[in-house]
Amino acid sequence: MRYEDLKARYEQMKKMFGTNAYKHVSQLLAEAKEQHKKDWERNPTRAKDHEQSWRAFKGKNLEKLLADIIKDEVEALGLRVVNGNTLERAERLNDELARVKNNLLIDYNEFGKHLPDVDLIIYSPKTCRILAVVSSKVTLRERIAQTGYWKIKLSHQKNTRHIKVLFVTPDEDKTLSKKEPTKKGRAIVETDTNGTYVMSESVIEESEKVRPFHKFIDDLRKLLCQEKQ
Repeated sequence: MRYEDLKARYEQMKKMFGTNAYKHVSQLLAEAKEQHKKDWERNPTRAKDHEQSWRAFKGKNLEKLLADIIKDEVEALGLRVVNGNTLERAERLNDELARVKNNLLIDYNEFGKHLPDVDLIIYSPKTCRILAVVSSKVTLRERIAQTGYWKIKLSHQKNTRHIKVLFVTPDEDKTLSKKEPTKKGRAIVETDTNGTYVMSESVIEESEKVRPFHKFIDDLRKLLCQEKQ
């Protein structure tokens, strides 16, 4: 099972469901898991733990899929998307990405400067100013508290406090479906992110911070307009 297979299946879903294809990401991942297990059984990992292997594949490739889903519309706004791992791991960066990286670093004083753990960075290629960072996980319990932590750290620095911290999830454990009674994950996204977007068929009780994924680009456009004012 390769990422290209996952992307090809999503393209098929786009033909079936149009702009609502994002609502079927969980179905896509369920299908991918079956194929991934068949492939894994032919060549199991050393630890012989398929779930561990699947979690790594799922997390990495949900991030890639999200980048591909939003790329064209983000670029239509005059912005660009870069993967967080590109900034973290590349031995050499071109001038543009080096500036983007420098604009995202968090200063830990005598302990150095470090990048926050985010999946995608959305920025202006003209100025290298970062508009937003995005984290994506299948369920909130996987990383939402960490996302909240990075939001707090970014907001404490003058040069990064304008950066919006966004979260995208299929919300398979339904943490976001209801406002009340409020689950811990929803409490975190309501207070410690700038917005969370749900890729699901399930009905969610919306708020200013919790919205269906199809509103992601519209909200990004509004953020861009606010930046220009």
